[in-house]
Amino acid sequence: MDEIIVELKSVSKVYDETVALDGINLYIRKNEFVTLLGPSGCGKTTTLRLIGGFEQPTDGTILFEGRDVTDVPPYKRRVNTVFQRYALFSHLDVFENIAFGLRIKKYSEKVIKEKVGRMLEQVNLAGFEKRDVNSLSGGQQQRVAIARALVNEPEVLLLDEPLAALDLKLRKEMQHELKSMQKQLGITFVFVTHDQEEALSMSDTVVVMKDGRIQQIGTPVDIYNEPKNAFVADFIGESNIVDGIMRQDYVVDFGGATFDCVDFGFAKDEEVDVVIRPEDLVLIPAENAKLSGVVSSVNFLGVHYEMFVDADDGTSWLVHSTLMEPVGTRVGLGLEPMDIHIMKKVRP
Repeated sequence: MDEIIVELKSVSKVYDETVALDGINLYIRKNEFVTLLGPSGCGKTTTLRLIGGFEQPTDGTILFEGRDVTDVPPYKRRVNTVFQRYALFSHLDVFENIAFGLRIKKYSEKVIKEKVGRMLEQVNLAGFEKRDVNSLSGGQQQRVAIARALVNEPEVLLLDEPLAALDLKLRKEMQHELKSMQKQLGITFVFVTHDQEEALSMSDTVVVMKDGRIQQIGTPVDIYNEPKNAFVADFIGESNIVDGIMRQDYVVDFGGATFDCVDFGFAKDEEVDVVIRPEDLVLIPAENAKLSGVVSSVNFLGVHYEMFVDADDGTSWLVHSTLMEPVGTRVGLGLEPMDIHIMKKVRP
């Protein structure tokens, strides 16, 4: 296993009477791109601030390369942070913004020039040294903020929703650039976002959070294809989630029919959540299907059509397909046992 660089052990954070983090355990490996993903208020930014030393936990321990840094201030940690608001110094040009931390550390002019020049090349801003930061585009300002953090050679770079202020096209470009930069530099990135697509496309490891607790940790593929519960399934991409009954191992009832599945280990006749991704449902003739209904809406989304099918039992199914059936058409919904994901039902 790769060496662990950051570890949180039973970490909680309480503000007044509000529990922001509830006993989380998390480790982050060297050179890993880890994304903390979840809705607003789930605790992801609090986790980032604890790693950075901007907050201290109410309970628990934070380790950096095996050393307890729970009470160590930010400037004594080999960590730098890029915030959503880039906090550039408007009175300094691009070069001096990037050089700021090096000047505080009293590096020589020669070393500063070499380090800043190398970072400008790294973030594709060579030749921008004397530019006023206020004249830069949002993407360029973000690159300056990243360069300013990286020039100090941190072992961990914390990024708090740094792409949120950018337009969609630029966000896509910067996602690719950040991932390439992380691989090239060999620095651990801890990235916070509420954007599921962003997390899946950039990360080595995704940490899904809700209400101050970690719901699942895994690779993007594992998180998408094998969600641990209905919340993860619904939050990571779109899902159909319906009530079911696990009749026995590998057999489940839902939608008024019985289906073979690949899940086991549930009690006989246990109530469960059944999760099916919309791209796994195939339109087939209604007479050949256990599930059938009427197409109630159709939207063209460029790559595929998004359709809702109102089934005979009253359930509405979301279907993504490159084939389209018009509204009012009766269709069947085909699916394979591997497409059916069975979850423990979470009681409110």
